Amino acid sequence: MRAARLISTLLLLQNRGRMTAAQLAEELSVSVRTVYRDVEALSAAGIPLYGEAGHAGGYQLLDGYRTRLTGLTAEEAQAAFLAALPGPAAELGLGEVLATAQLKLRAALPPELRRHAGLVEERFHLDAPGWYGNADETPHLAAVAAAVWQRRAVRVRYRRWAAPTEVERRLEPYGLVLKAGHWYVVAGPGPRTYRVDQILELTALDEPFEPPPGFELAAHWRAHVSGFQARLHTGEAVVRLSPRGITRIREQLGHIVDPTSEGWTTARIPIESVDHAHGELLRLGTDVEVLEPPELRARIAETVRELSSRYS
Repeated sequence: MRAARLISTLLLLQNRGRMTAAQLAEELSVSVRTVYRDVEALSAAGIPLYGEAGHAGGYQLLDGYRTRLTGLTAEEAQAAFLAALPGPAAELGLGEVLATAQLKLRAALPPELRRHAGLVEERFHLDAPGWYGNADETPHLAAVAAAVWQRRAVRVRYRRWAAPTEVERRLEPYGLVLKAGHWYVVAGPGPRTYRVDQILELTALDEPFEPPPGFELAAHWRAHVSGFQARLHTGEAVVRLSPRGITRIREQLGHIVDPTSEGWTTARIPIESVDHAHGELLRLGTDVEVLEPPELRARIAETVRELSSRYS
């Protein structure tokens, strides 16, 4: 355990530069006293590590010192290659860069770990888009990624659902997110979220920016998704489902219903609106009966009558 922690300490200093004992302790989930002991052990082992006191002080490695990746376990090597699957990198214009990085990483690994890492490429493949639709055409993705990396603002012509459907915006791109096969850019002011495939035109601006203090992309995205789901399901419907309907409503709509018997089950499910639920529940055909709300039941009954008349 201590050997792994010493390697983690070394890699943290190598990748982040100067760090205080308190920062190292937080990253490694240990006490500051343990960090002091680990630093002494690294120095005794010949690692060119030194510390500086004071408010701006901390520990750092001697300039130019690098360690090889000899501390990787088989599982860590597999994870490194699994995290670098080529699809998203290619979309960002980094396919060749990723391939080169993987070659360098593979060359640094001992033979046994190299074999384990190769198994990931043989046995795992990431295909993010869903079955029922083609991948987004995102001609401006590389430009957005460059703006994110360089912290430069952009001006875009953007297509949205509400009128007016095309708008111009000056955006400060804070970060990119790949969700269910779609690329999103989180950008200020706001911040707000935009689908990259809906950007019709993009002009890079020579205007630097800084994200708001304390902004963290992952935390913001989690809050965004949680808020979106809360806003999405504002109503409720009562339905009866056949045994097959319980399976289909989970597969098609994501609603989990526990059967109460071997026959039909009555359940309450969240809905976005009567209009949206009307189309979604019709997909279940004869495996569902809507009981409430009355407006939704009436809408589906009317549709069934029209279909019956059309096909009779």
